Amino acid sequence: MSGRGVEAAYAAGWRLLRALPEPLAAAAFARGADLATRRGGRGVTQLTVNLRRVVGPEVPDAELAQLARAGMRSYMRYYLDAFRLPTRSREHVLDYFQVDGDALLTKIMAAGDGVLVALPHAGNYDAAGAWVAARGWKITTVAERLRPEGLYRRFVAFRESIGMEILPTTGAVRPPIDVLAERLREGAFVPLLADRDLSRRGVPVTFFGAPTRMPAGPALLAIRTGAPLFTLDMWYEPDGARGKLRGPLELPTEGPLDVRVRQVTQMVADGLAAGIAEHPVDWHMLQRLWLPEQPSAAVSAAGGNPAGPTGPAGGDVAGPVHGGDPAGAVGGDPAGAVGGDPASPAGPVG
Repeated sequence: MSGRGVEAAYAAGWRLLRALPEPLAAAAFARGADLATRRGGRGVTQLTVNLRRVVGPEVPDAELAQLARAGMRSYMRYYLDAFRLPTRSREHVLDYFQVDGDALLTKIMAAGDGVLVALPHAGNYDAAGAWVAARGWKITTVAERLRPEGLYRRFVAFRESIGMEILPTTGAVRPPIDVLAERLREGAFVPLLADRDLSRRGVPVTFFGAPTRMPAGPALLAIRTGAPLFTLDMWYEPDGARGKLRGPLELPTEGPLDVRVRQVTQMVADGLAAGIAEHPVDWHMLQRLWLPEQPSAAVSAAGGNPAGPTGPAGGDVAGPVHGGDPAGAVGGDPAGAVGGDPASPAGPVG
């Protein structure tokens, strides 16, 4: 499909789904998820591989297939919520998303301090952002500059309509990490998607017992600004989206910057893994994540505490590590280190 066709399809989806009665829209999206699961395309296949890594080899294949089907329903529920979110009232937003750790966040934000939160691609992070904005807190994050440009502008407008400040990963006058650091010092809430590195310059970590790379942005910003760094579990309940705060992480204060960045990034990986393991169905990771399993000095250097059993691994993430290079490690990662964007021009199951 051409760029204009993709943009037109998303625009039509937004208009149609806001007009449909919610039960009808939800049923249609659930059927769409089931159809995608039966077809077993690339995204569904990769989701199944990723879930196998999370749940371990002891789970029977039939049960894993049911998890994948439920996972696709959760993923499509995210898109349904995203399309309808701008029409929600403030009261609905505050009721729909609920956080275990709300009191701690309120205390920090009331003191005028910034908060840094590392998120997985799970549950509904747009609902979380709208919840933050509805509380009256300033929220700033970063979005991948999608192609076509018109589609990117639509997603930026969507997030701005729910109260979020969006920084582009590329093409801005200032590096996004500099702006994010400034916002944290001003007392803003900064959420960053952190479970997948697309820059090929991420930090090596152990994640569910196997090597991968994750973006350096959350660690770099926490070390640079002193802002408290949390991870956030996210999942769905029948009546709404949920979150659970973990942290703040205990940041190392001594040693070379690249070593501290690796240590903190591994802490982030462990926190994200703990939440995903509790709610695997709501982890919307339809892309390859893990590195090929082979001895690697870089992986050994990452250290860390394995967070789960071993299993089949995919992965196309590779490249040098620039843990000590804030501009390179963060600025080059469109979907993890500095925020990311859940949408893909290829479609929700592409």
